[in-house]
Amino acid sequence: MITWQEIILRLCVAAVLGGAVGIDRQRYEWAAGLRTHMLVCLGSALIMIVSAYGFAEVQTQEHVALDPSRVAAQVVSGIGFLGAGTILFLKHEVVKGLTTAAGLWTVAGIGLAVGGGLYFAAAIATVLVLIILVIVKPYKKKFIVEKKQTEIQMKLNRQIVSLTELENMLCNKKHHIQLYQDE
Repeated sequence: MITWQEIILRLCVAAVLGGAVGIDRQRYEWAAGLRTHMLVCLGSALIMIVSAYGFAEVQTQEHVALDPSRVAAQVVSGIGFLGAGTILFLKHEVVKGLTTAAGLWTVAGIGLAVGGGLYFAAAIATVLVLIILVIVKPYKKKFIVEKKQTEIQMKLNRQIVSLTELENMLCNKKHHIQLYQDE
């Protein structure tokens, strides 16, 4: 059986570790910030505690076998729904929110680890998540060039500016232009 002091410790550690990740997300005002990450981590820890220790009385009965890992597996699957809500699909294959969704999924894992008493694993995972979110981000921008497109729609008076003149102006700036004419 688990003591009430251990339950308090596990739930508090989960909230703190989830909050550490959530602070980074909150800085950028993403859909899931400080409180969401704290709640996901805390909830996962609570579910793990309930899964591992909440059925102690039932386990003493004859012909009863419980597998705490089954509940943990459901947390991993279920958190996908919450993460999916943070992903936005914008025009032209632009997707936003994948890192936030992955962060929520990882924080759920951290909560499961804390709930299972694996404090060291949870702490190391939290440190690694923060390294990925805070330290790797500037290097990603430095070493990985993302292709960005801007779409501009114009209506021109062809008596003032011809399409050829417009194309020449834009091509001199080394921009790619595709011209479409309404017929």
